[in-house]
Amino acid sequence: MKLVIIEGPGKRDTIQKYLGKDYEVIASKGHVRDLPVHTLGVDMHNHFEPKYELMPDKKDVIKLLKNKSQKAEKVLLATDPDREGEAISWHIAYILGLNPEDNVRIEFNEISKNAINKALEAPRKINLNLVHAQQARRVLDRIVGYKLSPVISKKIQPKLSAGRVQSVALKLVVDREREIINFKPEESWIIQAELSKISPDDIHFNANLHSFKGEKIKLQNAQQKDEVLSAIKSGNWIVQDVRKSVTHSHAPAPYITSTMQQDALNKLGMSLKRTTAAAQNLYEGVEVPGKGKTALITYIRTDSVRVSPEAQARAKEFIISNFGEKYYPEKPNIYNSKKSAQDAHEAIRPIYMDIRPDDVKSISPDNYKLYKLIYERFLASQMADATYNSVSLDVGINDYMFRATGRTPIFAGYTAVYQEYQSKDDSKEDDATSRLPDLLKDEKLICHNLKPEQKFTKPPARYTEASLVKAMEEKGIGRPATYAPTILVLTNREYVVKDGKYLKPSELGCKVTDTLVKYFPDIMDVAFTANMETQLDEIADGEMEWQDVIDRFYKDFEKALIASNDGQYAAAEETDEICDKCGSKMVIRTGKYGRFLACSNYPECKNVKNFIEHDGQLKVSDDEATDEICDKCGHPMVVRVSKYGKFLACSNYPDCKNIRSLAVSVGKCPKCGNDIIEKISKKGNKFYGCSNYPKCDFVAWDKPTGEKCPNCGGILVKKEGKTTSKIYCINSACGYSKIEKKLESMED
Repeated sequence: MKLVIIEGPGKRDTIQKYLGKDYEVIASKGHVRDLPVHTLGVDMHNHFEPKYELMPDKKDVIKLLKNKSQKAEKVLLATDPDREGEAISWHIAYILGLNPEDNVRIEFNEISKNAINKALEAPRKINLNLVHAQQARRVLDRIVGYKLSPVISKKIQPKLSAGRVQSVALKLVVDREREIINFKPEESWIIQAELSKISPDDIHFNANLHSFKGEKIKLQNAQQKDEVLSAIKSGNWIVQDVRKSVTHSHAPAPYITSTMQQDALNKLGMSLKRTTAAAQNLYEGVEVPGKGKTALITYIRTDSVRVSPEAQARAKEFIISNFGEKYYPEKPNIYNSKKSAQDAHEAIRPIYMDIRPDDVKSISPDNYKLYKLIYERFLASQMADATYNSVSLDVGINDYMFRATGRTPIFAGYTAVYQEYQSKDDSKEDDATSRLPDLLKDEKLICHNLKPEQKFTKPPARYTEASLVKAMEEKGIGRPATYAPTILVLTNREYVVKDGKYLKPSELGCKVTDTLVKYFPDIMDVAFTANMETQLDEIADGEMEWQDVIDRFYKDFEKALIASNDGQYAAAEETDEICDKCGSKMVIRTGKYGRFLACSNYPECKNVKNFIEHDGQLKVSDDEATDEICDKCGHPMVVRVSKYGKFLACSNYPDCKNIRSLAVSVGKCPKCGNDIIEKISKKGNKFYGCSNYPKCDFVAWDKPTGEKCPNCGGILVKKEGKTTSKIYCINSACGYSKIEKKLESMED
C-alpha cells in the first residue's frame, strides 16, 4: 500500500477516488510543525534559526502519519502546490524521517484523474528554495509581529498586535479615510444639448459641450455656464465631423485570486470570507449529481493568468461546438501576468468544460454562484472579440463644439457569455447615447433643449474588501494567499469596521497607524513592503539566501526598535477624582481588563478603583465589603467588578492577588459532584464549567437544567431559542432531546 499525504481533509475523498485501492490518502490538516506560540522562536544570534516544535493540537495526526508511513510501501507528499505547501511537505518529511532529496514530492494544479496520474509519473525532490522563501516569510513576520506588538501595546493600550503586511494594509484604509475627510469639492458644469435632424420625427440624441475654438473647455462656475448659454442662444447647429469605425473589445483574462475576490463582491455581494470558503469547496470537491464528489476548479491561490495548452484545446472544442467557429479567435488568446507574479500555477478555471453551472445547481448557493462566475469568465477569456460600429460626432455652434459618441453591436463575441462589471464611477459623460442617426458633415440640426447641470468632484470612495484586495495586489503588498487573512485580521482586531460594504478605520486603527508611522516608517512604507515581497520571490527562485534577506532587514529594524524606546507611553486621561489614600488626582488608564482609575502618584501610591461612565460623568465603583476572609493573607475579601462580572478579591491588593468567583451554582457536576458555575471564555463567550477546575474538566456551552437524562442518566442542558427551548443530553452518544415551547410563544 502506498501512502499519499495531503493538506486539507476536504479533498481526501476526491483524491482517493482517482487513486484507487493501491493508495491510502491521509490529510495532515495543514502544518504539523511551527514556531512556538508564546515565545519568539527565532535564534536572533544564530543566523535567525527558527526553533520549530510539533504543534500540540496535531499530536494525533502526527502519530497516525508515523504509523501509516512505517507500514507503507512508499510515501508521497501531495500538499498544496505553493510555498506553504512545499514547507508543509518539508516539515512532514522531517517528522517521518524522509530524505527531501529523494523523489517524495508530487503536486497537481487541479484535482482530476489526469492531473493526479501525471503527478504520480513525475515525483520530484522537495524544492528547498520554496521552503526557504516560506521560512523567510514566517521568520520575518514573527520578528516584526513579536517586536512591534509590545511597542504599540505600551504606547497605546495593552494587547494590541501589529504585522508586516496587516499594518501596511491598515495604513491604506486610514490614508483613504483622511483623504476623504480633507477633500475639498470643486464645482463644475456640463451643458448637454438635445439634438435631431431637421425632421421632428427623427431620432433625438444628446451631445455634451466639449471645446471652444478647438481647445477643450471646462466650466468651473455658474457665471461661465451662463456665458456659454448666452453665446449659443442663437446660431446654427452644424455637423462639423462624423467619425465611423469598427471597434473591438477584447475578452478579459481568466481569474486570478484577487480578481475573483473582487468580482465575487461586486457582482455577487459575497464577502471575502464567503468567497474564500466557496472557492476552497470547489477546489477540493463537491457532490456532483451522477459523479460523486468532484473537484470543479483549479488551484485557487494564484497570481498568474496563464492557461495550459490542454485547457485551451478543451475550451476551443467547446466553443466551436456550442457557439460556432466565428466565436473562437484566429489565434488562441494569450494573457500576460504582471512582472511581480510568481506564475507558479495556472489561472483559476473550470477543470471540466462539460460540467456546466446549470448541471450543479443542487450544490450550495455560494458554491453555485461562484462556479458560474469562474466558468463564464474562463469561457469568455478564450472567445473572440466583441465588435461594434462606433460613431463619434462633433456638432458646432458659434465657435463651441458639442460631442456625441455611440456604438451599436455587430458581433457579440465573448459578451455572449460574460459582461464585465462596471461601477457607477466608471461611467463617462461623453457616452451620452448608444444610438445616433446617420448624419453628414455640414448637415444642419435642430436643438430642442439645453440642459445645464452643476456637478462637484467627489472624494475617493472608501475601500471595500474587494477594492482593498485590488489595491494590495497593485501595490505588491502580500500575495494571493494572504489577501483575505490580512483583511480578516484587521476587522477581527477592530482596527477597521464595516460601514455597509465599506471599510472604515476605527479610532484605535488610526492610533496604531500613526504610532507605527512615527517609529517605524520603513515598515509602514508601501514600496518597502513590496520590495520585501520581491526579495521573497528571489529566494524562491534561488537568487538570494534567506538569512541574508532577514539580516539586512533586521539591522535597520533593530535601530528603529531602540529609538522607539523613548519613554513615551500611553498618556493617562486626567479626571477630577481625588485619591482617597494620598490626595493626588486619579487618572484613567487601560489595562488587561479594560479602563480603570489609578492614582497619578504611581508607583509611590498604587491605589486603583473601578468606575462606570454615564452621560459623560465618572462614578467610582466602590468595593463592596463582605464577611469573607482571604485564605492566603487574612485580610477581608471585597466584591469587585471586571468586564466578566463581579468577583471576590483580597482588599490587600496588589500585595495579595487572591481572587474567587462569585458565580452561582446552576447544578452539580456529573463527574465530581462539585458545583457547576457560569464562566466566561477569553473571547467573552459564556459557558458552564465545574468549580473544581482544573482538577475536573467538565464544560458545557448550554445551561444545565439540574435534571438527569431519562435514557442514560447523563446531565441535561437547555439551549434557548426565540420561541422554543431545546433540552438535550450532553452525552452525544445518547441522542435524547425534546423541544419546549416558550410561554410567550404559547400566548401568541
